This record gives sequence, structure tokens and C-alpha cells, in this order.
Amino acid sequence: MKVKVLILGATSAIARATAAAFAERGADLFLASRDENELQRIAADLRLRYGIDVQHGYFDAEATDTHEGFFKSVLDAIPNLSGVVLAFGFLGDSLAAREFSVGAKVIARNFTGAASILSHCANYFELQKSGFIIGIASVAGDRGRQSNYVYGAAKGAFSLYLQGLRNRLFASGVRVITIKPGFVDTVMTYGMPGLFLVATPQIIGERIVAALEKSADVVYLPWFWRYIMLIIKHIPEPIFKRMKL
Repeated sequence: MKVKVLILGATSAIARATAAAFAERGADLFLASRDENELQRIAADLRLRYGIDVQHGYFDAEATDTHEGFFKSVLDAIPNLSGVVLAFGFLGDSLAAREFSVGAKVIARNFTGAASILSHCANYFELQKSGFIIGIASVAGDRGRQSNYVYGAAKGAFSLYLQGLRNRLFASGVRVITIKPGFVDTVMTYGMPGLFLVATPQIIGERIVAALEKSADVVYLPWFWRYIMLIIKHIPEPIFKRMKL
């Protein structure tokens, strides 16, 4: 059966690379984000390059009251949906820790909006007793650090949500994969101080799709971030709280 994938947040660098990796394998796609003009350009490029069917539509992660209707429109456009990749997010800035109006947007986009749309996707796949959900979290969610703890808290909550969803959907034959990228060369990270071991979106996108062919439920990308975060998570709190991270 033809693989058909919904990509949420499809205009981000990682999502574009993931879409290209799926397209290269012959999958049909539905691309969703708030930037409809950019969606049109990406969709046209993928159709031309890979000869696949690419639909697209407007999606706002924060407008949770529209999510049920949006997902129904996706199923109308591409029946027998095979899977979903949730790739949207919002890093925010230093104000997120000091002004809740900014922090609330970080939480809304990275967790609340993600949990909202995936609730509809999960119900669908559970009834179908097949399918996959890939959620892009972050290594930032593994431990709270002063530089980005609001973003980290939202991504940590999202990781926990995916873990529970995986537990719920396992009996229905639905795969739930948590992706935890480290530093990736994107607009979100451009100009950030202290970056190291930065990966390209193309490598991340290819490995996200490749994760479906493997058995791991939680995938760090690139792989070495699993061990970096293992070290960071095991630093004793009396020491960790004195560190500038």
C-alpha cells in the first residue's frame, strides 16, 4: 500500500529534509504550516523532483479549536493516512524565562498545540490499528538548563506525552517514535552562542525517516547526543546548579 504522510510544521528546515527523504522513497505527502505561499513552493518542488502527490494546507498549532476540522480535511485529501511527523516548534528567547506572555507562547506551540493535534491523529490510527507518529522533541527536554528551561520544559513534557502515547497505542500496532535532535543548522539556532557538533537538516531528515526501519522508540540525532545527555543528566544537582549551561 502507498505510504501517505502528514508533515506538520512543514516549512521548517528539518521538516523539509524529512519530506524530501520520504518523497525519495515514493511516499505521498500532505504538508501543513501557517506559511501557505512557502508550502506551495515546497510542494511544487517535491512534485517535480520525485513525481509524487503532494497536498498542502494551512495549520496553526496554537489554534487548537481548529485542529479537529483540519485533520478531517487532511483525511479527505489523502485517505488511508499512513503516518504523521510533528516537526513544528518555537524556541523563544531569553524573555521566555522572565515574561510569561513569551513563555506561554513557547509552551503553547511546543506542547499544548502538539498534544492537541496528536490527540486526533492518535484516535484515527488507533481505530485503523496501524500507522506511525513521529514527534520531534529535543535534547533540551532532558534536563532543565538556565539558558532555555522554558523551551526545555515544553519539549520535556512533549517527550513524556509521546511516551504515554506509545504505551497506549502499542497494542493497536501503532508506532510512536520520539526524535531528540541536538544542535541543528537551522534558522532557529542561527547566531546562538556555544553551539558545537552541529548537524545539517539533511542528515537529520534522512535519519528521521530511517528510524521507521529500526526498532528504537527514542532516537537521539546525531546518535552521540544520547551519551552527551546521559552525562549531563547524571551530574549531581549541587554541582549542576552552579554550572553555566
